[in-house]
Amino acid sequence: MLGRLANDARLRQGAAMQFGGRTLIIETASEACSVALFDAGKCIANDHRELGRGHAERLIPMIDALPAKGRADRILTSLGPGSFTGVRIGIAAARALGVAWGVPVLGYPTLALVAVRAWDPAPRPVTVCMNGGHGEWFVQNFDPDNTDGPVRSLTPKAAAETDAKGVIAGNRAKEFAGLLDDDRVALDLLPDAGFAHRLDETRLSLDLSPIYGRAPDAKPQSLQAAKP
Repeated sequence: MLGRLANDARLRQGAAMQFGGRTLIIETASEACSVALFDAGKCIANDHRELGRGHAERLIPMIDALPAKGRADRILTSLGPGSFTGVRIGIAAARALGVAWGVPVLGYPTLALVAVRAWDPAPRPVTVCMNGGHGEWFVQNFDPDNTDGPVRSLTPKAAAETDAKGVIAGNRAKEFAGLLDDDRVALDLLPDAGFAHRLDETRLSLDLSPIYGRAPDAKPQSLQAAKP
């Protein structure tokens, strides 16, 4: 059974990003803003910057600086969870370019990109832990066979009680590992568009709805009006 899963994982990694044309990747869900251009599954240009803020002002110039101004046969954009504003900026830019170029736009889960970035030297189970909101973390388990756990927004205390994998990756990985009694490998990583070739094509979706990972802060007016 383990041998079959390992073989399936190798096949999936080998089949990742097998699109024959050019693919533009847009990643804006965290403090990092990154873009990459792939041709037949190979990265030919990558710009990754840790901005904190200012994605809206930097994103289009970064795309414009890519070969052929980033022109591609399809576009992949991050769906989150992460920064609400950052996710919306990326989706809006991808949609606009998709219309202008007449090409399809697909989304991918941000935490999955962090997980596959941690697949070095080989695919392995990973727990991704990224900054959420209101003092919480976005936590999700990933396995090479694509049997992912659910995305959860947890307090650090609640996260420490979960079944974390031996490798923890993300911008809160070190804090998470520090809460656990045993030794874990902690990789301080942000999502980077240049690693999108490791994403399995099955993770891509035509549904560009953001993945928020937790309930919105604002309540609908109808619910507010119902309060006594």
